[in-house]
Amino acid sequence: MSPRKAAASHRCAECGHEVTKWVGRCPECQSWGTVEAVATVRAGTRKVAAGAPATPARPIADVELDSARARPTGVDELDRVLGGGLVPGVVVLLAGEPGAGKSTLLLEVAAKVAANGGPVLYATGEESAGQVRLRAERTGSLHPELYLAAESELGAIVGHLDTLKPSLLVVDSVQTVSSVEVEGSPGGVTQVRAVTVALTALAKERGLPVVLIGHVTKDGSVAGPRVLEHLVDVVLQFEGDRHSTLRLVRGIKNRFGPADEVGCFELRDEGIVGVADPSGLFLAEPGGRDMAVPGTAITVAVEGKRPLLAEVQALVAGSDIASPRRAVSGLDSSRVAMVLAVLERRVGIRLADAEVYTATVGGMRMTEPAADLAIALAVASAKWDRPIPPGLILLGEIGLTGELRRIGGLSRRLTEAARLGFSHAIVPAGSDLDGRADSPKVVEVKHLAEALLVLDRE
Repeated sequence: MSPRKAAASHRCAECGHEVTKWVGRCPECQSWGTVEAVATVRAGTRKVAAGAPATPARPIADVELDSARARPTGVDELDRVLGGGLVPGVVVLLAGEPGAGKSTLLLEVAAKVAANGGPVLYATGEESAGQVRLRAERTGSLHPELYLAAESELGAIVGHLDTLKPSLLVVDSVQTVSSVEVEGSPGGVTQVRAVTVALTALAKERGLPVVLIGHVTKDGSVAGPRVLEHLVDVVLQFEGDRHSTLRLVRGIKNRFGPADEVGCFELRDEGIVGVADPSGLFLAEPGGRDMAVPGTAITVAVEGKRPLLAEVQALVAGSDIASPRRAVSGLDSSRVAMVLAVLERRVGIRLADAEVYTATVGGMRMTEPAADLAIALAVASAKWDRPIPPGLILLGEIGLTGELRRIGGLSRRLTEAARLGFSHAIVPAGSDLDGRADSPKVVEVKHLAEALLVLDRE
């Protein structure tokens, strides 16, 4: 019997999921008409012969650290997410929706690196060199050491690398690059995997930082096979509502730094600008916390290691409605539904026959349970038409019995609230306050009913 045996299978061209027979809809990504027949080759069991090591093994204390030190890109918010900058040989995948501002951000990064670290090659397979030049003029990213190459063939890009020997390579985007040595159409599973493997090997061999721009699917995940995320060193998610100027770069994976950090940017006509103190963007204008308006509550979310003040708004409309609506924007709809059920069952606030709308301000998305208390009090405030006292921060997770549970990072949240002038905070009982002074003054409560008493103190 031959040690290699061919077996027929089917693979989704969108996500790379394999099935044993053809189906019209991929069971993994739910895409229609993307499952294609492929021939996979399985290797039989055999022994691996010993070979000569490429480099001798050394004691760990003798390994140089220069090859693992990050070099700043010049964009502070991006350096925060990367863990200090770009490490030689690192491969970064920046994924996001079309039009979010990925190319604008990386064009600015390329210009700053060119100004400080030598030539940079920007390979674009989606736009012409003229289109990229127009964007660079608009955003002030022109530099004589920044080179453009409108190439979509991997071999041509490698040829430019041999000629320029750049200090950074930006590929926009990896789905448009193909190799003539690999079968399949550009953007397909086989091509994307092969191109990423080749660029990763090239980056490690030459110590060249490589940044890849990637598309996302309808559900927001990185387009192409999931193995793409395992091949690269850093995966960044570029998030933002197209109706808002706020953009977030969120670290999903990072082999050289924190994997949960977030960078904040604001998209403007002249380009994309980092926002070092974004808390004010998530409060309603004008006045934010100084205005006592029913249905608004302030909390502190933690994105990575950064505490951000956020405002939760609620509107309760109508009564005796047969089929009331539940609309959620910027919050976890399942947690909002749970909080509404706890309010009705454990506290006695009737909501079953009224429409309830909840949202965040400034395009922020909050999914952590620490916002439960702010959601509950915002809804109760809107239902009773009683404003929450100004200068009050609400922090806590709500259980199904109505009890308040402790949350993480409480000291950081309170420190940020005190910095922005908030005087009081409601937190779960038994929280570890680390010997904090009364700034803001902390009130510990055990149950949601106790927290709702603040609406009666008028």
